[in-house]
Amino acid sequence: MTSPWAPVSTSAFEYFAALVAEDEHFPLLEAAVSVGLDDEPLLDIEAVLSEVDGLAQRLKSRLPADAGAVQRLRALNRYFFKELGFCGNVNDYYAAENSLIHRVLSTRRGIPISLALLYMEIADQIGLQVQGVSFPGHFLVKLRLPAGEVVMDPFSGRSLSREALEERLEPFRQRQGLVGDFDAPLGLFLQSSEPRYILARMLGNLKALYREQQDWPRLLGIQERLVALLPEAWEEVRDRGLVLAELGLDEPAQADLSAYLAHRPDAADAPLLQAHLEQLRSSPRPLLH
Repeated sequence: MTSPWAPVSTSAFEYFAALVAEDEHFPLLEAAVSVGLDDEPLLDIEAVLSEVDGLAQRLKSRLPADAGAVQRLRALNRYFFKELGFCGNVNDYYAAENSLIHRVLSTRRGIPISLALLYMEIADQIGLQVQGVSFPGHFLVKLRLPAGEVVMDPFSGRSLSREALEERLEPFRQRQGLVGDFDAPLGLFLQSSEPRYILARMLGNLKALYREQQDWPRLLGIQERLVALLPEAWEEVRDRGLVLAELGLDEPAQADLSAYLAHRPDAADAPLLQAHLEQLRSSPRPLLH
């Protein structure tokens, strides 16, 4: 469900939508890189992907053909975190560029999920099957080795013990009431995440940032992508409608809010949104420029 009235690049959105249309051979890194087209319409996606390939091939050329998984992992960690210098942006964690892959590649600074995407791609090209983990509050990566599973923090490059993971999870459990009889095992939170939902989490970071800044045009670009990425997530259609309303695009806003209410008539926010929809219908406004 797309919005032809959106003030975002049609070609950039269509490119993204085509990339995420199918789950088979989902091009996670390419789709993530393409988000940067909103800020840099002339961004050369192929050049960014080629640069990542070059980094991977440089490491691969150093590894013996018979190198085991442990040897490859150690080499990858030295290369990625020490030699290339990728690390978390502790000084400006909430900057949008931390979620734009081409900028992370340039600055070597990012947030856990953007660093994880680059780490996972290089790992894959040297024969390591590293998976993303949508851990509460902090994206992680994991890898199964002959001696057991390794869980790593891509922000710091450190492997995490079970005790460290339990400690990180405890505040989330407390907030969600997952204690006592409702306790959830750690393993539940360490399941690998599908590429589509990794990308959705990355977009969700930008969504939260742009909403806080009230940057409605950029937020609309993210909402368009989330609707294309998660076509059954009617909450994303709702949120796109609210952004369209902020931009004075009342007609498509009404369409989105009506669609949400039709699919979620019993939602807790349905009465409030119904009132908002009636207001849009009765009080048309000029477009924002």
